Amino acid sequence: MKVLLTATVQSHICQFHKLLVDVLHNHGCEVHVAARNNLVEKNGLKLDFVEKVYDIPFSRSPKSRENIKAYKELKEIIDKENYDVIHCNTPMGGIVTRLAAKKARKKGTKVYYTAHGFHFYKGASKKNWLVFYPIEKYFSKLTDKVITITKEDYCLAKKKFSCEVERIHGVGVDEQRYFPVDEKVKDDLKEKMGYMSDQKIILCVGELNKNKNQIMAIEAMAGIVKENPEAILVLAGNGSEKENLEKAIEEKNLTGNVQLIGYVTNLQEYQYIADVAISCSKREGLPLNIVEAMLSGTPVVATMNRGHRELIQDGVDGFIVVVNDEKALENKIIELLNEKKMYDVISQQALDNAKQYTFKNVKRELEKIYF
Repeated sequence: MKVLLTATVQSHICQFHKLLVDVLHNHGCEVHVAARNNLVEKNGLKLDFVEKVYDIPFSRSPKSRENIKAYKELKEIIDKENYDVIHCNTPMGGIVTRLAAKKARKKGTKVYYTAHGFHFYKGASKKNWLVFYPIEKYFSKLTDKVITITKEDYCLAKKKFSCEVERIHGVGVDEQRYFPVDEKVKDDLKEKMGYMSDQKIILCVGELNKNKNQIMAIEAMAGIVKENPEAILVLAGNGSEKENLEKAIEEKNLTGNVQLIGYVTNLQEYQYIADVAISCSKREGLPLNIVEAMLSGTPVVATMNRGHRELIQDGVDGFIVVVNDEKALENKIIELLNEKKMYDVISQQALDNAKQYTFKNVKRELEKIYF
């Protein structure tokens, strides 16, 4: 079987679909990729795990004439290669691919589309529903299977779309990398990484930008340190808001309690030593950093949005607070740090829930869809 994976950019395939390629290779499939080559912009990403790569000038902008060029180039490739399955991803990658594959589909090629989060959902703007819903509904007619990664998207697509609809639990998190460790391992790691054994670590992972909203975490820390003077907030990630966050940290006299560590390759070690993980995002799809924390047995306090709502049952396997309610965030963190019995229950429930999102389980779901 020969399979083509498409997306707007090649980094998307590198970051989110290596697991799918592994499944396909395990079944003897030949795998090609068609996407715009943006890997020079990405630190260390390589698309070296497929048989053939086509550099196609997709653009994220629906108005770009590059997508017309991408359509023509892609159609020529599809006509030449005779794929058994064409699996498209990302909004514009999905639209252009399905248009280019119309002729091939009539000849028997199956077309799949993974929706990594519809722009229309409970709480989305009316504009999003008016613009994006009719587009996705129309293009479902050009699709054999739509694959969703959230329960909300699955239920909507199952009810409204003109094709088969499947659900997988995200793109998978490596259970060999993220798992709970005992107190001895945690203490040894803390010492190695320069922290005190009794120091409370609050971890926040994500690009430093306005949507990830780390300023809310900094505001909450001002109250947390009054009760836990040695507590430290670790912000992992780079981004455009770095200077503004550094300024806020200094203004609130939190330079000893907030640490910006940038992009790190040993993120799992920070998950092992974290006492609480937090996310203050205004919008999320299905955030891997939350799954990684839960799989590590770390309780999570996160803001109310569709992605966090998908992963966390408030008060059962984590806590959800309103965006920019830093007092509620502060109170939930303190509650977790102070009440060990509740902490242990939340930790175990989080771990149990996160097991659905492991490589092992998602591989099983992908195999069911394909084979």
